[in-house]
Amino acid sequence: MLTRHKVITGLLLSAALFACATSSSRQSTAQVLTTILAGEQRSDANRARDVYRHPKETLLFFGIRPEMTVLEVWPEPGWYTEIIAPLLRDKGKYYAAIPPADPANAETTKNHAAYAAKLAARPDMYSKVNVVTLPADGGDVVPAGTIDMAVTFRNIHNFMWNGDASQTFATLYRALKPGGLLGVVEHRGNPAVPQDPKATSGYVNEEFAIKLIEAQGFRLVGKSQVNDNPKDTKDYPEGVWTLPPTFTLGATDHAKYAAIGESDRFTILFEKLRR
Repeated sequence: MLTRHKVITGLLLSAALFACATSSSRQSTAQVLTTILAGEQRSDANRARDVYRHPKETLLFFGIRPEMTVLEVWPEPGWYTEIIAPLLRDKGKYYAAIPPADPANAETTKNHAAYAAKLAARPDMYSKVNVVTLPADGGDVVPAGTIDMAVTFRNIHNFMWNGDASQTFATLYRALKPGGLLGVVEHRGNPAVPQDPKATSGYVNEEFAIKLIEAQGFRLVGKSQVNDNPKDTKDYPEGVWTLPPTFTLGATDHAKYAAIGESDRFTILFEKLRR
């Protein structure tokens, strides 16, 4: 049963979405995002990360609108699901593309179960989320040419570690409609340091990422500085996970790393060329 607070939040969100019913401009989308970001479906811990992740500004830079069909790559544990799913619920469509199930991998199994539980706990927000599997072999995640936008947040290093980065972006290219958009955020590496093919530090050089993605047919159309962090020196004992929110070193130099904040991140936008 929904609580009164949840019902009121849902009504406020519905009212905000109704304001976008005739046309979804950047301004009207921004208004809806403001309502969603303040919603009680988001924990205090998640809201605390807005200062580093800038979700409203990032999604507006990507050009998201409530009537779009959007695919998010590897959304678990659902930080952006809490924002994108409500935005698209009434007029658009949201695909949550999770990694393939792997019974031998306890972490993957745990993540899948936790994400499924998160969606099930709030049917008022998430009952229309379409959970699909993102294949690692370059196969189709959804029918070709059916989505308006794909987004991926801090995942390229994972794709590189798994050895399937090129295949993943080829999959996204096919999934997008001609003229469709791909929004990418990733931990920005030091360009003076040669790129580790496995990205074991969690950092990826921006130019390396651009070439990797453009090799699949995309065209770079924009960059944003919204997630830049000049305090990030990118030379830590445990890579990017030394910084918050992971704090892999625990109490060691905790204040130092907390003062740096989360990583320096490039935020880039690509388009699938029209043939």
